[in-house]
Amino acid sequence: MNLRASAILIASRQHGETATIARLLTEDHGLVAGYVAGGRGRQLRPVMIPGNRVELELRAKSDSQLPFARLELVESRGPWMTEPLPAAAIGWTCALTATVLPERNPYPALYQALDALLGAVCHAPSARGWLSAMNAYEVLLLRELGYGGDRPEAGQDLDAMLANFDRLEGAIARYLLADKRGDVMAARHFLRERLGRMTT
Repeated sequence: MNLRASAILIASRQHGETATIARLLTEDHGLVAGYVAGGRGRQLRPVMIPGNRVELELRAKSDSQLPFARLELVESRGPWMTEPLPAAAIGWTCALTATVLPERNPYPALYQALDALLGAVCHAPSARGWLSAMNAYEVLLLRELGYGGDRPEAGQDLDAMLANFDRLEGAIARYLLADKRGDVMAARHFLRERLGRMTT
């Protein structure tokens, strides 16, 4: 696989002493993974934040080989990772996406929706400005992976949006995460706890 594309970094894990394995969502190629030499080094550490928008170059000698990835930062979500609620929202959304999507299947609608959601999380004045987009993204994810999913009920007040968020949890746990390793739902529970503080 050899490609150049805009991408959203959705996961990064340590590989060896200084490298990382990055998982990225692209519009035309879906979820792809690549080996990032020096990904844990001082120069690339700010680039390897989940949610960041990057320019990606992947190169591999064969389809069976993990490609080498070069990333160039386009838009950083780093400043919002120090804010508890945006950080929880970015963490949950990226973890869910990285866990449930199969590799190399294009989902252009999901790519566009994720990019819009992350932008809203970072730039809206509060969760009231992005929680309905979060609900819509989760429904879109269910639909794109073949599990249907009811559209969130209308209503832009916080209580209605939280009710929609709570209603989606069962379908996500049952259909998307039933056979997945790791407790990805813990990230959603953490986000819900943070959202609950807005109503107290």
